[in-house]
Amino acid sequence: MVDAHCHLDEFEDLEQVLLRAWEKGLEAIMTVAAEPKAFQISIQIASKDPRIFLSLGIHPHYAKEASKEALSMLGFLASSSPKVRAIGETGLDFYKNLSPRDKQEWLFKAHIELAHKLGLPLVIHCRNAFEEVLKILDTEAIPPQGVMVHCFSGSLTEAKEFLKRGFFISFAGNLTYPNADRLREAASAVPEDKVLLETDAPFLAPQPFRGKRNEPSYVEETFKTWAKLKGLLLEEAKRKILSNFKRFFLSNGGGRWNNGMWSL
Repeated sequence: MVDAHCHLDEFEDLEQVLLRAWEKGLEAIMTVAAEPKAFQISIQIASKDPRIFLSLGIHPHYAKEASKEALSMLGFLASSSPKVRAIGETGLDFYKNLSPRDKQEWLFKAHIELAHKLGLPLVIHCRNAFEEVLKILDTEAIPPQGVMVHCFSGSLTEAKEFLKRGFFISFAGNLTYPNADRLREAASAVPEDKVLLETDAPFLAPQPFRGKRNEPSYVEETFKTWAKLKGLLLEEAKRKILSNFKRFFLSNGGGRWNNGMWSL
């Protein structure tokens, strides 16, 4: 199994969290640094284990505080650390509106430009901003290395629009919720080679752990739900998602996958 999106910098008991993940059988984790203060911490975390990879970005919630200097640092770190395999999470959040919309849009465009410049895929956060996200991506040009829509929570119609553009769609623990029929309908329709699965830990724990802190080992519950939707055996589902993870995050740049490890 893999966890295609989580925030390991949020865990004070990280050693125990990772031990449970490896014991559960995870082969790779993509940790996401979502604000400048998490950049160096996340690089250190990823550098200690060949199974941990990193995406760097500034979440739209922090757009009001973002500066050109912070973006410059992001670009330098992303270009100098081989563990950085994506840019983001970035995008628009018009649900909480913790930053002005114009600042969110400016920051989103800057991340798209950086993904183009560095030849890295882009990890998108999109909440209550579907049309605006698509408009910006279509105008700015989609990064050739690809786009992953993380923690997808939209409709089948929205999923189809993302798929038209070749995006990967990642589903999190909310796929397991009893009232998530619309989301499961969308997940059922997404081709198997365009799916990734994640926890978004420490947030959004799957149903058996709902109300508790989420962690990467819990991703198995989302794998079970997705496998059932697609009529797959769990082991087959694990192989397919691992293949997608390698294709999306690890095909850009040097290195090789060998016996469950990525060596640079």
